[in-house]
Amino acid sequence: MGSIEAVLDLDNMRAEIAVLEDQAAAPSLWDDPEAAQKITSKLSHLQAELRKTEALRGRIDDVEVLFELAESEGDADARHEAESELASVKKALDEMEVRTLLSGEYDERQALVNIRAEAGGVDAADFAEQLQRMYIRWAERHNYPTEVYETSYAEEAGIKSTTFVVKAPYAYGTLSVEQGTHRLVRISPFDNQGRRQTSFAGVEVLPVVESSDHVEIDETELRVDVYRASGPGGQGVNTTDSAVRITHIPTGIVVSCQNERSQIQNKASAMNVLQAKLLERRRQEEQAKMDALKGDGGNSWGNQMRSYVLHPYQMVKDLRTEFEVGNPQGVLDGEIDGFLEAGIRWRKQAER
Repeated sequence: MGSIEAVLDLDNMRAEIAVLEDQAAAPSLWDDPEAAQKITSKLSHLQAELRKTEALRGRIDDVEVLFELAESEGDADARHEAESELASVKKALDEMEVRTLLSGEYDERQALVNIRAEAGGVDAADFAEQLQRMYIRWAERHNYPTEVYETSYAEEAGIKSTTFVVKAPYAYGTLSVEQGTHRLVRISPFDNQGRRQTSFAGVEVLPVVESSDHVEIDETELRVDVYRASGPGGQGVNTTDSAVRITHIPTGIVVSCQNERSQIQNKASAMNVLQAKLLERRRQEEQAKMDALKGDGGNSWGNQMRSYVLHPYQMVKDLRTEFEVGNPQGVLDGEIDGFLEAGIRWRKQAER
């Protein structure tokens, strides 16, 4: 516990909380809603981290007392209670240790998540929609706000693609281990012969861009198209051409946003997504140069990384970490913390 407290630097955390509390109390806080949201979100996150750490320290001290009492009184029930609490404390310590492993350049950022249907037709589109729900349910379980920027619906069922942001500190560091190709095996509900179908969906996780990132974009290198947003089945979401699609001509990157009523707001959100994609492209280019210098062929873990098998047996397995569970429905309902923790530990080990 002492090493975890040292890494978290509780004194520095308390000082940062004090500064943020002063900023949050300023009368002009909400003059800039975006900055205000960042301040209040970070303050809430740090306060929760501090409370969790202090509470865990108290539980560790209490466990020692419980064992001493059980031994002195020879009470088997009290000893069983102490052992149960010790197991619970160890689990909480493991979870907190994972937080200390998030020390990458962008790990403390909010996360921008892109999901797209890949091979598998309508089953892949349905799977992509299930993954979107899985991540949003995970965020809800942790009280993390989310905002969907754009969803492109498939004709029969599911979605072609979606982009959404998870607005919580360290969301990028936590969710970045989800990047790669996810594979679903099941009896297809869309096959009238009831055959088994394998389908794929791709997940991309990017850090949300901040003003300090200096991602230069030449407006002359952009093509901006406006169109009417549509929902499931192709019905119109609104009656004006407010949805925006931006193409970055030099790289061919295309982003779009349709969640706002205003074309100006949608363009601003789409530009944020484009900046995040260009920032990630720059990071990957720098990483490729480092890998070349090290004689490293690069890290291929971000390709096919997890299988969700619903038939002929029930299992979700991470192909990198070997972490697996036998409850696919729970996983698809947002119970993915075990996979995230295993992925973060695996990544840290791979970096050594």
